[in-house]
Amino acid sequence: MDSVKIVFKNYPLNFHKMARPAAMAGIAAANQGKFWAFHDLLYENHKTLSEEKFNQFAEQLKLDMVQFKRDMKSSATQKILQRDIEAGGNADVTGTPAIFINGRKVQQRSLEGIQKMIDAELK
Repeated sequence: MDSVKIVFKNYPLNFHKMARPAAMAGIAAANQGKFWAFHDLLYENHKTLSEEKFNQFAEQLKLDMVQFKRDMKSSATQKILQRDIEAGGNADVTGTPAIFINGRKVQQRSLEGIQKMIDAELK
């Protein structure tokens, strides 16, 4: 096997007031094929997040702003987020980021620990 599939699930923590809106914005960006670029901007600016910032990031990535704003508030986006939260709860996620390899939670969160788990799964 020459590739790894990465699946990102949102799990906004309640104590972070911008976590849920950021997750909604990320899903809206994903609808236009720009999730990872948007994700990177969110993490680079995690201390200063606001709805204004989300719009700036979307403009910077040349997203369709009408669609982005519509998707940020849509029930479809809310359903995706709710499914992600439920999946995290079912997987006993208690904090973020949480990493799983083939359904097993990574305990040793270092490059070496992750590589060891991947190697074991490939055997």
